[in-house]
Amino acid sequence: MIPVTATLALDERDLDERFVRAAGPGGQNVNKVSTAVELRFRLGGFTQMPDDVRARLATLAGRRLTLDGEIVIRADEHRTQERNREAALARLVALVEQATHKPKPRHKTKVPRAERQRRMDHKSRRSDIKAGRARPRGED
Repeated sequence: MIPVTATLALDERDLDERFVRAAGPGGQNVNKVSTAVELRFRLGGFTQMPDDVRARLATLAGRRLTLDGEIVIRADEHRTQERNREAALARLVALVEQATHKPKPRHKTKVPRAERQRRMDHKSRRSDIKAGRARPRGED
């Protein structure tokens, strides 16, 4: 189990790692060794997660979420497999931790009547100023 919060941990059975060739730093080594990590996390797997957290996680994952319900995280910024594995796992844990925070509900507020009146007065003053710039209409 990989701890995320005090009450939530990810089950290792939901994780799948693949090592692929990286396009980052590594010199000639980059052409020979598969150091990049592609970490896949199954949303509907063994991990016990509240439904609202799972829904927020799917939303936060965005285009990293596949049609099969897997979140794919690719890490290739380091030269070694081990550091890339740690980076990918850290990103996944951060994403899940972010999904555990319930967003604060937004309350619709009403614009005060005095503020609406001030806006209308300002608009009419600007209108008068601009109307005064127009050419006078000739009464020939």
